[in-house]
Amino acid sequence: MEPAGSGCIDGVPLTPKNIRHQSQPIFSCLAEERQHRKERLAGALRIFGRLGFGEGVAGHITARDPEYPDHFWVNPFAHSFRRMRVSDLILVNHAGEVVIGNRPVNRAAFVLHAAIHQRRPEVNAAAHAHSPYGKAFASLGRRLNPITQDACMFFNDHALISEDGGKVVLEEESGQSFARHFDHGKAAIHQNHGLLSVGESVDAAAFWFIAMERCCQSQLLAQAAGEPQLIRNEWAEYTHARIGTEQAGWLNFQSLWDEISSSDPDLFD
Repeated sequence: MEPAGSGCIDGVPLTPKNIRHQSQPIFSCLAEERQHRKERLAGALRIFGRLGFGEGVAGHITARDPEYPDHFWVNPFAHSFRRMRVSDLILVNHAGEVVIGNRPVNRAAFVLHAAIHQRRPEVNAAAHAHSPYGKAFASLGRRLNPITQDACMFFNDHALISEDGGKVVLEEESGQSFARHFDHGKAAIHQNHGLLSVGESVDAAAFWFIAMERCCQSQLLAQAAGEPQLIRNEWAEYTHARIGTEQAGWLNFQSLWDEISSSDPDLFD
């Protein structure tokens, strides 16, 4: 036998190669960063639509503007997730006024998301939709249990908020109350309402929402079949430290981005 590492395939020597690791982009100017966030926002909304998270006028993803941090980009009211384009996005200030665009903003999007963006400066994006399993799980009034490796992403890292649960949140004080109960962590379960996730990037916020929706589905299925066995706390903490980081959330979104940016090039219009 030849020594390990010798030989070649299709002219490529069988020797260790330098690996190109994916990492979050670095921008040369604010305009470039703004365009990037808007593209990811339009793409994330299309992904939500493809996954069946769209339901009438409900649901929104916001992205903080990098130059004007008290403003955020958001999908306009009553516009299909699956047809969202960069040019459709509107810019809203913390008073709820549309300052770029000519379509209205969902009042609930302004009330909840503005309060979160204002209270948590590290949050650059927030996502909410009336997804089916998230809604069902939110009616139980409980947090996710560490019953799977994926659920460990949220171990001791999400909130259960019962205030105004099930009520349409239209008053600014209701949004501020919600934000006070969500001053840390990557996601929240709003009782009798649904899920909300946040991140330093649109990518992470969108992925956390998708992952949490699937974890809700898994727990509902497991509970319907019997009594799920919990992962030991120390193992859940160990797993969370490796798959629950901001970089992990960003990285997990990249395969979804590759697919939507290839299949839906008009999102860049």
